[in-house]
Amino acid sequence: MATVLSVSGSPSPTSRTARLLRDLDARLTAQGHEVVPLDVRTLPPEALLHADFGHPAIVAATELFDRADGVVIGTPVYKAAYSGLLKSLLDLLPQYALTGKTVLPLATGGTTAHVLAIDYALRPVLASMGPAHITPGWFVLDKHIEVRQDGDIAVEPSTREALEQVVDQFSAALGDREPLGAVA
Repeated sequence: MATVLSVSGSPSPTSRTARLLRDLDARLTAQGHEVVPLDVRTLPPEALLHADFGHPAIVAATELFDRADGVVIGTPVYKAAYSGLLKSLLDLLPQYALTGKTVLPLATGGTTAHVLAIDYALRPVLASMGPAHITPGWFVLDKHIEVRQDGDIAVEPSTREALEQVVDQFSAALGDREPLGAVA
């Protein structure tokens, strides 16, 4: 199957966004995909802030994007946009780092007022990076993600159902991909 890079753009070590992504990673793994998690907050801040394209951690992150068939991008919404941390990484990637890839954008936030952040803030940036396909994204209200004492999460049932459909559409789109350079 496909290799999926699962990117959390949250700066928080106790992030609902990251926990939600890791939960969805399990679904993709169960469907036969190899999932590689990347928490942007673990990259060296000085490399991100000083745009150090040659820093070994940035080079390694760029290679993860290069090797992936599909990319799940998860971000909390701050001030009606995706996180600045995610922006700092996207700015360091090559212009067409998503060429030929299938992309699933996901966002979490405290209010439905931010539901359009995926389509009006994140999707245009992702589209400019050349993906073959950006599947429909999904916005999840923070209150629909309960963090349990053991660190696992419980997702509100109707939200869980919608997320599973979105992830399954992404998974199916990965299966529909033709190898780059294939002749139809």
